[in-house]
Amino acid sequence: MSPVRDTPAVPATRTYAEVAVGDALPDLTIPVTRTLIVATALASRDYQDVHHDPELARERGSKDIFMNILTSNGLVDRYVTGWAGPAAVVRAVRIRLGAPNHPGDTMVLTGTVTAKSDADRHVDIAVKGTNSLGAHVTGTVTVRLPGEVTP
Repeated sequence: MSPVRDTPAVPATRTYAEVAVGDALPDLTIPVTRTLIVATALASRDYQDVHHDPELARERGSKDIFMNILTSNGLVDRYVTGWAGPAAVVRAVRIRLGAPNHPGDTMVLTGTVTAKSDADRHVDIAVKGTNSLGAHVTGTVTVRLPGEVTP
């Protein structure tokens, strides 16, 4: 007889009423590997050499290859939706890049609820991703949360 395996549960969705301005999201630590940088650049069809060729990246003034903005945007989205849950709807992601994410570094995403709109159940979350050089990405994500979650 084979052992019963635990299947991962669907993450809970936060409701609008459960969230308050000032709530902090749990940190998300992301190891920035060469594979992550190259694979996500290719997956987003960004073939710029600075995202996969270390020698050409150095010729262009960078110390190594670096993460593209589409990957940073996707990681910010993943961070917020991982916290908000599967019934949340992302309405807007507004980000700005700062220090590059190079291989061998670690990015830590943090977030705080900064605003709520009772009229449409929108929640604004200020997000920041930092690495050893400083702020890699900063911005705001707006999500619509359900009023209640039905089983």
